[in-house]
Amino acid sequence: MRARYKPWADEYLKEQTSYVELNPTENKGKWHSTFKQEQPIHLEIGTGKGQFIAGMAKQNPGVNFIGIEVAKSIIVTAVQKVVDLEPNNVKLINDDAKDLTKMFAKNELDRIYLNFSDPWPKNRHEKRRLTHRTFLEQYQEILKPAGEIILKTDNKGLFEYSLVSFSKFGLILDEVCLDLHELNDPTNVMTEYEEKFSAKGQSIYRCCARFPK
Repeated sequence: MRARYKPWADEYLKEQTSYVELNPTENKGKWHSTFKQEQPIHLEIGTGKGQFIAGMAKQNPGVNFIGIEVAKSIIVTAVQKVVDLEPNNVKLINDDAKDLTKMFAKNELDRIYLNFSDPWPKNRHEKRRLTHRTFLEQYQEILKPAGEIILKTDNKGLFEYSLVSFSKFGLILDEVCLDLHELNDPTNVMTEYEEKFSAKGQSIYRCCARFPK
């Protein structure tokens, strides 16, 4: 379902300078300086309404989080969540993630989260999948050596595709979980989609892939 248009979104995002980075390319190689403390930086691609990044920031004060979301009418909800929480370790970007190397320098990030990404099931859309080789090449560039990608999805097809894509690219699979909530992992922060799908009894898949040093 497409998010309802919010005519006030532009102005609101411009006002939240503590949390919204309006010109992210200007921070390339300097993201540490945008936070109050220099500590590991984790990126969530497809932040949605912000439940995950807000929860992770609260749970992990020793990590700086950046969330990127292309839909303006959706990211404003994430910004509102962050504003209410008032963390000092979150930055949000309203932009497309198709060219991350314009925003982040080589070895600038420690981890990337891909939460319930669009599976793009048609073969002709394969290159749009966030675990396609062209995206993995970007992740390898902006992540530190041995940097991690953590994928969560309810889509079995995307999960299987991603495992193959990771393996072909030479990543090391540290975790492959076919039913995340059977683990009862107390550190798992659920996204809005995850709560919805889990309530329906759907399996949630998770894997952790790591680039070799």
